[in-house]
Amino acid sequence: MTHWYPLAESDDDFLRTAGLRFAHTIGIDAPPEVVWRVLAADDALTSWARGITGTHWTSPRPFGVGTTRTVTVGHGVAALRERFYRWDENERMTFTVDAANRAGLRRFAEDLVLTVHSGGTLLTWTFAVETASWSAPAAALLRPFAHRTTAAWARGVARRVSARSGGACR
Repeated sequence: MTHWYPLAESDDDFLRTAGLRFAHTIGIDAPPEVVWRVLAADDALTSWARGITGTHWTSPRPFGVGTTRTVTVGHGVAALRERFYRWDENERMTFTVDAANRAGLRRFAEDLVLTVHSGGTLLTWTFAVETASWSAPAAALLRPFAHRTTAAWARGVARRVSARSGGACR
């Protein structure tokens, strides 16, 4: 049986002030409704985020505030239990991680904002992490890798939208 380590709840202030924070903005040639469908799809993440090997929505549709899912990285290397505290259809989704199956995280949150821009959508995806003090040195070493990985995930959304709708990345 998997042991879960509880994380402290995250909020909007944490998203702005986290010591380990990455924000990526990418233009997508599709309206927000199309981008949203990709973000909320059954195959969200697994179809466009390298390294994410499982996404299991644990709440029934329609999704909204309080929706939960479990995301698996690397075929079980790590897993996160996420809870959405913001769900503004076609505009914004924000979640806090309630628990991880590996020790070392204190808080973790992500915020995805869709803004109409030049006939398409700007996706701004913010990742905010606070590690336990004992894992901070490793997190500092992994920071460049984490930045590249999260940027690739944002670009992956654009590629997935393009593949599904005939749109393009900007």
